[in-house]
Amino acid sequence: MVKRFCIVIGVILSLMVMVSCAKKAVKEEPLVTGKAEEKAWGKPGEEAERARIEEKSLEASLERKKYPGIEGVFLESSLLKDIHFGFDQYNLTPEARKILSQNTELLLKHPRVKIQIEGHCDERGTIEYNLALGERRAHTTKGYLISLGVSPDKISSISYGEEMPIDPRYNEGAWAKNRRAHFIILSK
Repeated sequence: MVKRFCIVIGVILSLMVMVSCAKKAVKEEPLVTGKAEEKAWGKPGEEAERARIEEKSLEASLERKKYPGIEGVFLESSLLKDIHFGFDQYNLTPEARKILSQNTELLLKHPRVKIQIEGHCDERGTIEYNLALGERRAHTTKGYLISLGVSPDKISSISYGEEMPIDPRYNEGAWAKNRRAHFIILSK
């Protein structure tokens, strides 16, 4: 457990260094092509430019987060949306499937990105039960992403049970927010 944690911290620190390094702008020379080729394939370099814009979009969405009680900084992207579960449930709702399809599109566009899925629960139930339920939520989410084409070696999962609530209040609204699968970026 400690070894895995140290590896995750090492990867995160490496990512922080890579993200914080300034990048020198590269000037590209326009390619000369015929009109027929342009019509069939689009303008030269257009796809590469789109890929660069998407990569910058992902980098711009990265946010460093620190969790109370856990050492290290984690990278999150507002482009990867959380999914939520019903009380004492780990099956995917139609809304969750829709969100996971959108998350899959992003992950397939960025094949170097590795993620960790965190399974979370509300505070009702024992610590052991919630850890097991959080694990089932994370595994169900991982299995669905794999079924949509995301490589299994790009996804890891962990359960935090009730330990990291997004909303600490004690009411149904808070509990609904806390029953979730959350995505952390491990590397890019």
